[in-house]
Amino acid sequence: MSFKSSKTLALGLLLSITLISGCATPLNSNQKQELRGYQAKGLAVEEKNPGAAAALGILPGFGSFYVREYGAGVVNLLLWPASVLWDPVSGYEGAQSINYYATKHKVEKLEDKEMARLEDKLMLDSIDNRKFIAEKREIEEKYSAY
Repeated sequence: MSFKSSKTLALGLLLSITLISGCATPLNSNQKQELRGYQAKGLAVEEKNPGAAAALGILPGFGSFYVREYGAGVVNLLLWPASVLWDPVSGYEGAQSINYYATKHKVEKLEDKEMARLEDKLMLDSIDNRKFIAEKREIEEKYSAY
């Protein structure tokens, strides 16, 4: 095998790995707004620090590894130092995405738990329908991002 064909094969392999490894899917504008709303209400979960993820992106593949994007981390390690151009951004977006979904999960669990307690009160005749509706609205407002 000649040097030129080896180089072409390596480039093709690297491109294939890049395409199948994927990278963090950034949040859309609605999701970002929703996350900010949860943060304002003190409901946000921070599993991964976006600033740390961006800073780690300067090191070979570390930003991607930090946000559990292992395939992208390997590719970024192989493409370092060029990966410094995109891995900090990818790491930051990956951390935001992880935090958003962790927050959504937490908020849904908390809301479901409070709603179940409220429904139990209604079933046991501890509260009437009017009180139930008022408290239900309070719970929905409490766990709304907006």
